[in-house]
Amino acid sequence: MSITLALAGDAMLGRDVAKRLGVAASHDLFSTAVRDWFATADLAVLNLECCISERGAPWRSPGKLFHFRAPAKAAQALAWLGIDCVTLANNHALDFGPDALLDTCEHLQNAGIETVGAGPDAEHARAGVILQARGMRLGVLGLTDHPADMAAGPDRPGVAYADLSCGVPDWVRERIADLRARCDAVLVTPHWGPNMTAEPLPYVRRAARQLLEAGATLVAGHSAHVFHGVDGPILYDLGDFIDDYAVDAQLHNDLGLLWLVTLDAAGPREITAVPLALDYCRTRLAVEHERAWIRDRLRAASAEFGTPVEERDGVLTMRVAVPAR
Repeated sequence: MSITLALAGDAMLGRDVAKRLGVAASHDLFSTAVRDWFATADLAVLNLECCISERGAPWRSPGKLFHFRAPAKAAQALAWLGIDCVTLANNHALDFGPDALLDTCEHLQNAGIETVGAGPDAEHARAGVILQARGMRLGVLGLTDHPADMAAGPDRPGVAYADLSCGVPDWVRERIADLRARCDAVLVTPHWGPNMTAEPLPYVRRAARQLLEAGATLVAGHSAHVFHGVDGPILYDLGDFIDDYAVDAQLHNDLGLLWLVTLDAAGPREITAVPLALDYCRTRLAVEHERAWIRDRLRAASAEFGTPVEERDGVLTMRVAVPAR
């Protein structure tokens, strides 16, 4: 028994993306070809890096420069794309405060999209969800290692915060164990590490291994805004999916991947990575010269972990050797 799981990285639907969404249709944000690739999957999960609300005021915190929020129409755009679940465990979930976070959860729920990683209190923020497809039950858990001041409390809305620099906290291990007992496979999707890094930091690598030891079947992270290499059942960073960000000429955060993971109870067996190009406020399939850069980058990033990357019909494929537990 196996499923195909679609994974996408940071989806920022605020600022100029929100302006475009206000006057455009969903297919003006995502090409129909991108949607067609999502349709090949049984389930789809991404990191939503904004709130969906018209309420609230900008979150005040030292050093916080960016505040992202999208109109209610954003939830329908994600539903049109075929998204089943988003993680809100990141540094933008409370960009406009607790009321905007709660609005976000409500808009997504109304669109038929599950949420993890944030909520009205710590218990809800730390709770996983169970998705089902083809008779397989997939547990999903979201968490973030920044910022600490957005952490949910016993009676305070916020995110599922975990200081991974000190190792994986007990509550994370307990949640993984609980999901593992009730599901066939468990996806843990952490928002970890700083922006614009070319490879995972040492503490991220340690935390990834600890998440697997705790019972995660697949670990798929985000935060760097550029994709990292594949290390067995670990996708250290999924990269960006849609935004209006400035482009780094070296790291090319405007070139990304849609990840399609063939997953069973033992772990991922094969990964198909579909090259994407992030135009300003719109995501499409990459063209030939863009695909070549993405291919070379993924090959180099994955070679460190002993993961070969093959190219087939314009997409990248990786056979995954799942380590014994």
